[in-house]
Amino acid sequence: MKLQIIITGPKVHDVGYRYFLMNKAMASRIRMFEAHNIEGKQEQHVMVLVDGGEKEVDAFRKLAQEKRPERAAVSKIVIADYEGDVMRVGEYAQFCTTIPLDKAIPVLLDIRDDLKELKGDVKSLVDGQMTLLEGQKETIDEIRGLRDDLAVHNNIEWQARIENDIRMIKSKIGIL
Repeated sequence: MKLQIIITGPKVHDVGYRYFLMNKAMASRIRMFEAHNIEGKQEQHVMVLVDGGEKEVDAFRKLAQEKRPERAAVSKIVIADYEGDVMRVGEYAQFCTTIPLDKAIPVLLDIRDDLKELKGDVKSLVDGQMTLLEGQKETIDEIRGLRDDLAVHNNIEWQARIENDIRMIKSKIGIL
């Protein structure tokens, strides 16, 4: 027995619906299964194809009508007989491993590019900091030089003032 089930709603993509249905199919002992997201103009669709014994397919049909992922929002489910081929559930499971990779690769490439850009920004920032530190070192060296010059200058002025004070004292007491 083969069925095509179309699940429609405002939120049936990116809620794990296909994986959810694959698990339900396996639990119902369905050996031929596949599910695909289909973009609609106003709503999203998940198309499910199953092939198996009448009892197993009927059990799966009931589960598909009654159960859904927690975050799914379903507006209708249409079930019809199907005449085409259906993938083996194991082949479909392998196919499902490519879906996250297909989504992840562009994100990973963006992250790589962002890291390259960030590395360049960090290098520029470090170079800028090094230039700033070199400028600070030059300023500190200049201040030390001025301080030494002032110390020498102050000592000379201080000495001259002391010598002048001593002369005045000597003249007042008549030693000169």
